Amino acid sequence: MHELAICQALIDQVESIANEHHAREVIEIFLEIGPLAGVEPPLLEQAFDIASAGTVAAGAKLVIRSMPVRVSCRQCDAITDALPSRLVCGVCGDWRTQLVSGDEMLLASLEFTRDDDQETCSRGIAQGIEA
Repeated sequence: MHELAICQALIDQVESIANEHHAREVIEIFLEIGPLAGVEPPLLEQAFDIASAGTVAAGAKLVIRSMPVRVSCRQCDAITDALPSRLVCGVCGDWRTQLVSGDEMLLASLEFTRDDDQETCSRGIAQGIEA
């Protein structure tokens, strides 16, 4: 299950950011995942509980947002949404397209508490995750 390796890499990034901001605990982790990223969100959620145990992110909520598949058409220069199994231009229907998005997996933001704060902090990040 490569989702566990991905979660371990995610936790490494989360812990690094949490340490940088002196976080006491991470409350929510927001991920953005495209359908072509090769990751199964339900398996990622299951692996997250295992990977986060004993870390600053133990008990954190993992929030996964699905990203659209977008292509750039080489024929008409339009950028449109596409289906993962049909990467054609949404304007002219041409098949000569280039993938713009849909294969990414990003750590978008974290919500955490710090020892010196009474409130919850949130940080936007937008870092890719690679296992």
